[in-house]
This record gives sequence, structure tokens and C-alpha cells, in this order.
Amino acid sequence: MQSRDRIFVAGHRGLVGSAVVRALRAQGFDNLLLRTRAELDLTDQAAVYRFFATERPNYVFLVAGKVGGILANSSYPADFIRDNLMIQSNVIDAAHRHGARKLLDLGSSCIYPKHAPQPMTEDCLLSGALEPSNEWYAVAKIAGLKMCQAYRRQHGFDAISLMPTNLYGPGDNFDLDSSHVLPAMLRKFHDAKVRGDDHVTLWGTGTPRREFLHVDDLARACLYVMEHYEGEAFLNAGVGEDVSIRELAKLVQEIVGFEGRIDWDASKPDGTPRKLLDVGKLHALGWQASIPLRAGVAATYQWYLQHLASAKAVA
Repeated sequence: MQSRDRIFVAGHRGLVGSAVVRALRAQGFDNLLLRTRAELDLTDQAAVYRFFATERPNYVFLVAGKVGGILANSSYPADFIRDNLMIQSNVIDAAHRHGARKLLDLGSSCIYPKHAPQPMTEDCLLSGALEPSNEWYAVAKIAGLKMCQAYRRQHGFDAISLMPTNLYGPGDNFDLDSSHVLPAMLRKFHDAKVRGDDHVTLWGTGTPRREFLHVDDLARACLYVMEHYEGEAFLNAGVGEDVSIRELAKLVQEIVGFEGRIDWDASKPDGTPRKLLDVGKLHALGWQASIPLRAGVAATYQWYLQHLASAKAVA
């Protein structure tokens, strides 16, 4: 990519999109095409085609999508599969038809089977049943990476796919009804601390293990593979280490400064027992994560506190 290239970041206001914009600007890429959902609904095929026909982006970061935790996925399965399929189909096809040089599609580690061998290598895809609580989202993301492969095979379109592990960082969603586990924990512990509660109740048993990648690390990975990788095979993106949900809870509790106890509601689902990615292929290309979990969570909590203060000042 050159500084003058026209770069479309689809979903630039989201957790990943905003990080990709930060990373691009930090490296001197200022010719960015950014549209809010009000300005461009990516589920509207005609609108997407008009945008590509007019703006003719050279590079596309497809990081838009409908995301959420276990509760949101279980409550709105139709929304998750419909919106993600439509966004991917519209953007990938329009990018090909209107001459984009390259497209990066961002998927998710949810694509892997519930009981995949750990750590999960890329060839685990479609080797077993998916986790039921988020299979709708997973099916959509599998379709996205397969669409990139199909467009490469049939049309020679340079479309690549990156599958990240669990993400967190500034700009995350802290809504308890739709957020992922780490921001939900930050919110729960903070609210309990402010209220003076003597305990916090968390879902499940705490035994599942998860890997967490800071979104700024992922953004740098997106730029790196956009410039250094051309291949049909998709790549995992992660840190290569995981922690139990109990360990994560203790870490978040310490960072927030909540002094009460933690109760576990085992009647609630745990989700996949373990999700650890094998990131050997990405490391072999020359990229690896650099932000430690404790430092990343502490910085995310500070962002959350600043965001709260700004919201109160506006109100």
C-alpha cells in the first residue's frame, strides 16, 4: 500500500475498525474512505455497489459485522447470520467488481468446532460440530472466508482472511446484554465497586479457557498481512497463550480494585471448553502480538473510566 492509495475501512467506528484506522494513520495512510452506518448501510446491496462505483477504493479492510457474546448470539440468531452474510457478500463482490486491488476479510475463532484439538490449527475448520450458542455467527464467518477463497479461485481476486481470537481494548462494547466476556467483567466489577456490593456473580463455572488479543495488536496484524501475505489459506491471529475464565476474573478484579467475593452461576452456559489458536503461520510471516494481557486490560479499564467521565460531562 502507498500513502496515496484509497483505503476503505468497512466498520470504522467499531472496536476493530477504529483500531485499524488508528494503525493506518500512525503509518501515514491518510486517504481513508470512512462511512458511518447512516451514510452507508452495508446490508444494502445497491448502496454498497454505488459506493464502490463512485469511490473506487484500492484496498478494503472488511472489519464490519454484527458481534456479541453468548446472550446476544442465543437471543438473536437470525440477526447474526443474516446481517453478517449480507455485509460480507455485498462488500466482497463489490470490491471485486469495481477493481479493488486487495481485500482483507476479518473472521473469528468461532469458526472452529467446539471440541477442536488445542491449540487450533487452520486445518481444524469443518472437522466437527460448532458451539451451539454461536453457530449462526460462526456459519456466517465461515461463509465469508470461503467466499474470499472462491473469488480468488474463479476471478483471481486478491482476497485474504484473518481469524482473530477473543478481542478487547478501547472502544469495546460494555453493554451487559451484548458484550463479550472481558468487557462484561470490567463493567460488572466496576459497577459493583461503585455500589459497594459485597459480591459479583459471573456466568458459568469459570473453567473454560480463553485467549485474549488486544485490538491494537490485531490492527497491526491486519496491516501486516495486507502488505505481506497473498494466499488462499486463511490465517489465525492471536497471542498463543490462554487463561481460565476464573484467572481472568481475578485479574480484572485486581485491576478494578473490587474487594468483594466472586460467585459463579453454574446454571448459565460456559460455551466452548477451550479456544486457543495455533498462530505459527502468522509468526512465520514475521508478526506476533506485543501487548501483555495485564497491561492491555489495565489500559482498557482506564479508557472505560475516561469514557464514563466524558459521557457524564456531556449529560
